[in-house]
Amino acid sequence: MSHSIAASNLTTVVSRDSLPTAIVKNMITVVLSISVIFINGTLIHTFRQHQVLSANPRYILYIHLAANDIVMLSMFTLMMVLIYMFFTLNTSFCMLVLVVVILANLNNPLTLAVMALECYVAICFPLHHVQICTVNNAYVAIGLVWVISSLTILPDVFVVLATESLDFFHSRIFCVRDQIFRNPRLKEKRDISFIVLLVLVWLTLVYAYFNILFAAQGATSNARKARNTVLLHGFQLSLCMLTYTYNQISNGLIALFPQYVTDIRFITTILFQVLPRLLSPLIYGLRDKTFRKYVKSRLFCARREAQELEPEVSNARVTGTPGQIRQADQIRR
Repeated sequence: MSHSIAASNLTTVVSRDSLPTAIVKNMITVVLSISVIFINGTLIHTFRQHQVLSANPRYILYIHLAANDIVMLSMFTLMMVLIYMFFTLNTSFCMLVLVVVILANLNNPLTLAVMALECYVAICFPLHHVQICTVNNAYVAIGLVWVISSLTILPDVFVVLATESLDFFHSRIFCVRDQIFRNPRLKEKRDISFIVLLVLVWLTLVYAYFNILFAAQGATSNARKARNTVLLHGFQLSLCMLTYTYNQISNGLIALFPQYVTDIRFITTILFQVLPRLLSPLIYGLRDKTFRKYVKSRLFCARREAQELEPEVSNARVTGTPGQIRQADQIRR
């Protein structure tokens, strides 16, 4: 079975993978995505369990970053599995999933910029940090991030709804962005929006970094740590930029090797969409001493509780009444 898609003014025939190949690709996708979702989910659960974390604007912003990765990878994994199962998807469903993925992708660099500004205020204006970087302001900043992201993609959705026929939304397509937003002007708008967004974020990071760098000349440990943190923001932003070059690189490789369309899309998607999310919790969550301490304590507490509970369950089975034995079996399960 094959399907034609248009990419960068060329038409390519996409052949469906064989069953063994599809199974291998799905296994790789699901395992990597679930690993990242599990790690980020553990961090979010730890954040919710400890008020010292949930009352800190810095951790609120990071958890927003982690939650975005979970949403993005969940939608991405769902779409990948469905594509390998059915190859083509309903256009309306495809557009809904793509909009969610695009929003999550756009949120990441904007959140990184806000996190860099928080570090800048903490080091350069320490006396005003408590008044400026509050929990309420952190949630307001997250709301603004979502508004900016929505203003970037929602006009495209409205254009598609206004210009495409009803039959288009009931048809089935190979679910990629260019198949939904087919208007050439929308593609130009997308590229310009990404460039403007990334330039603004980079300027924010550079401004914050050099101001913190000058403050770090006082050799305070907090200033040096903040400088290194902003450097990591820059590294993470570089990884985010890979997601924005995904279409250009994929289409370029497809033009050179049209017989390997599905393999190219799979490899570039894993490299540019999934692996950067695997590094994010390592760069931020587990690097932070406070976060790492609470994650370790929670894991060790869960393990210790299980070890302490096992002798009690065994004793109940040996000496307990039938009701206690049933209760012990339920605890064991």
